[in-house]
Amino acid sequence: MSYTLEQAGESHVIHEIVAAAPSALNGDDAAVLYPAAPNSRAVASTDMMVEGRHFRRDWSTAGEIGQKSIVRNFADIEAMGARPTAALLAIAAPGDTPVDFVRGIAEGIAERCAVYNAELVGGDLTRGDTLVITVTALGSLGGSGAPLTLDKAKAGQKVVAHGGIGYSAAGLALLERFGRALPPELEDLWPLIDAHCAPTLTPGRGVIARATGATSMTDNSDGLVPDLGLMARRSGVRIDLDQAAIGPDPLLASAGAVLDVDPWEWVLTGGEDHTLLATTCNAVPSGFREIGQVCRGTGITVDGKEARYTQGWEATA
Repeated sequence: MSYTLEQAGESHVIHEIVAAAPSALNGDDAAVLYPAAPNSRAVASTDMMVEGRHFRRDWSTAGEIGQKSIVRNFADIEAMGARPTAALLAIAAPGDTPVDFVRGIAEGIAERCAVYNAELVGGDLTRGDTLVITVTALGSLGGSGAPLTLDKAKAGQKVVAHGGIGYSAAGLALLERFGRALPPELEDLWPLIDAHCAPTLTPGRGVIARATGATSMTDNSDGLVPDLGLMARRSGVRIDLDQAAIGPDPLLASAGAVLDVDPWEWVLTGGEDHTLLATTCNAVPSGFREIGQVCRGTGITVDGKEARYTQGWEATA
């Protein structure tokens, strides 16, 4: 029998979460973390996911929702050049939410945390009118070097990226048209849906970028042009993207043809890829590719011209 949160009670649900994502650091009033490595600093980030805004239960499994909640947060830690080490989870959910669904979220969180050698170390649970998942990520910034902030891009540097660009937005568009019932003849487009429902990010790329001389970094959460536009404003520079380097690949082009959408819109303004975007004057870091240049001036251009799409995803829209 599958119980709801209201039927099971808080203690039982917390037991299920801990069983799904076990940690020796969890289970008391607060988690006591191991001492940080010498000459390191703590990094913290919090991100919220609201049902109907960031995910839908008819589009995503509980496990995918849990995985997405971790990647969203760990990408922010990586974007500082730090290593994710732990996560805290807070859930507000209606009383009729199945306990098995909440456990599935915890299992997805544990699966993604394991990839980073991190753990879910605590959290909170309460009743709410809407399902809301909030994750706080903790990380470690090693050495005495500066973190990779948004205000350190310099004219003459390369702009580099790790991860796909436009995939999550294309996946969302496919879900809005077909739901999870993608026609058999379109099965090759499943990676786009996966990129939206359960994005991935290779662990350690932020640390590598910082170690090899990157000076500024962010992740593509609101869209390529909006996120790099913020970096450009903070740094007082212009970022010129290479059209050939960022152009829609065959998968995006195919999805665009199916949906009658210009795939450049997904590339330039689609968010939630959580691709790492950095600037460096050194060789392109391992796992990254060059996508543009930092120049004197202001704003974002593509091959020297104004981007055809600029409006990204807004969290409060």
